[in-house]
Amino acid sequence: MESPDSSSVSSPENAPKRSGHPKSPDSAAPEESMENPTYIRFLVSNAAAGSVIGKGGSTITEFQSQSGARIQLSRNHEFYPRTTDRIIMIFGTADEIIKATDLVLSKLLSEIQPEGSDDVEPKSRVRLVVPNSSCGGIIGKGGATIKSFIEDSQAGIKISPQDSHYLGYDRLVTLTGSLDELLRAIELILSKLREDPHYSQAMNAPFSYAAPYTAVNYGPGPYQAGGKFQNTKEDQSNSVTIGVPDEHIGVVVGRGGRNIMEISQVSGARIKISDRGDFMSGTSDRKVTITGSQRSIRTAEGMIMQKVASASERDDR
Repeated sequence: MESPDSSSVSSPENAPKRSGHPKSPDSAAPEESMENPTYIRFLVSNAAAGSVIGKGGSTITEFQSQSGARIQLSRNHEFYPRTTDRIIMIFGTADEIIKATDLVLSKLLSEIQPEGSDDVEPKSRVRLVVPNSSCGGIIGKGGATIKSFIEDSQAGIKISPQDSHYLGYDRLVTLTGSLDELLRAIELILSKLREDPHYSQAMNAPFSYAAPYTAVNYGPGPYQAGGKFQNTKEDQSNSVTIGVPDEHIGVVVGRGGRNIMEISQVSGARIKISDRGDFMSGTSDRKVTITGSQRSIRTAEGMIMQKVASASERDDR
């Protein structure tokens, strides 16, 4: 299943040809502070994640060795909410992160666009996962910072609206451009994120999504991720609408409504599915509205995504 805006860097229009290494940001921090570890997260399709991991973890281990960064992925079929994309998290110094990101994106794009293509500087897309509280720094007063980043990198930069981010925790920052432009934009954004103390504090507990989403580690390293978001407003009623492919609605509902009743009972959430033909805008996904506490919504959403992932897996066989 794809969300209305869920294509990731693994599904670009074409892969770009490299024109050189990205520049260092003009606003780079002093050399000492650049050595402080930080992190960045972005989405990748479940299918493309395998090329980053490699057989027996060989590729990701090589990337870690070459860059000095630590790379983690969410597990197979454990997705970012409302998508079927996995999260890649890269830990290290700013320089190590950019090196590792370059290796990862180059690998993903090479899988799509073979060497020797005549395409010139086609556009690709990366979606960063950024805490909502840190997005203000990227936008800047009157949008001044994000405008300067767009001008400097020549990449398109778009931040998802506040009313669409996942339960108030994260927003998606979509970058569009050639590989060099993407890397430059990431470098500039990372330099701004590192100025936010709240962003750095979240480094040790970035995988905060419940139910199906956990982190998988490859090889030893100093940076650990884990923990769940501790919700302090469990009694607050919330509502979230996700998209489920029309062909997979049946497996969510189950025979005689058995599956959806079980999901509702286990999670404590109320679940409503739109009528046939009533789709998410621009997609063929039916609307599934989940209402309840934040914890119950996360649990229900996770159970639904697991049903959809299992159905998708069977379809691929």
